[in-house]
Amino acid sequence: MNAKRYFGVIGGSGVYQLPNLKIIKEHVVETPFGKPSAPILEAELSGIKCFFLPRHGKNHEFLPHEVNYRANIFAMKLLGVEFILSVSAVGSLSEDCPPGTFVLPDQFIDWTKGQRSRSFFGKGIIAHVSTAYPIDINLQKMIFDSCQKLKISCEKGGTYICIEGPQFSSRAESIFYKEQLGAKVIGMTNVPESYLAKEAGIAYATMAMVTDFDCWKDEHCNIGDILGVMKNNTKIAQKVILDLLPNFREPPFSFTKENRIGLMTPKDSLPKEQQSILETLMS
Repeated sequence: MNAKRYFGVIGGSGVYQLPNLKIIKEHVVETPFGKPSAPILEAELSGIKCFFLPRHGKNHEFLPHEVNYRANIFAMKLLGVEFILSVSAVGSLSEDCPPGTFVLPDQFIDWTKGQRSRSFFGKGIIAHVSTAYPIDINLQKMIFDSCQKLKISCEKGGTYICIEGPQFSSRAESIFYKEQLGAKVIGMTNVPESYLAKEAGIAYATMAMVTDFDCWKDEHCNIGDILGVMKNNTKIAQKVILDLLPNFREPPFSFTKENRIGLMTPKDSLPKEQQSILETLMS
């Protein structure tokens, strides 16, 4: 286990194409939960080490429900990552968040269909970790401050509803999510990713980049429109990452690791492989 505590980014491959970023190594990581989406890039910028993982694979080959979220988070933890910025494309369910807006949600609604492995626990390890507050507010504030400094249109707070995909919503669903559930943005990836980060004792925050108004509005968008907005959003996300990184020369804050108080099974009663998983998660 790496003794250092690093900053990591999970998102599209474009987010780490940063000026002056030096790629040190590609880590091909094996985990008890299978392989991550891609080799994890270890990089350095101005002497600060960080890690990048393309959520959907190097060539964007995994649909949201095909992403191995457990392997992704576990591999980052093995490499010493303790702070994760999730960069995610979303649709807006609010008139106040038009395409091009960045939203920093603080809550999630899981509207997936049960196909995703959403916990590290089971097979003899019994633990219940609170996800009441899935976003680390300190990390969220750091991202918000960077957006303010860079004069990026940014909304702090709100609920991200995670749907299964890969299809976008029907109009009836979109209106329901907006009016009945009160969600601000809609995406397909941040659950179980955010919840697994809690189970791994990682401070996690989402930078959700609005690409469209989903379909609750009268105008209809297509994938071509969305990709156009995404390209510009990615350039803006790069600026935020560049501004954030200098804060991670040393851990910028400490936080309570709630996974350590959720464990119910005595560690010494477990087989060696399960004990090893726990050692990683609880470190």
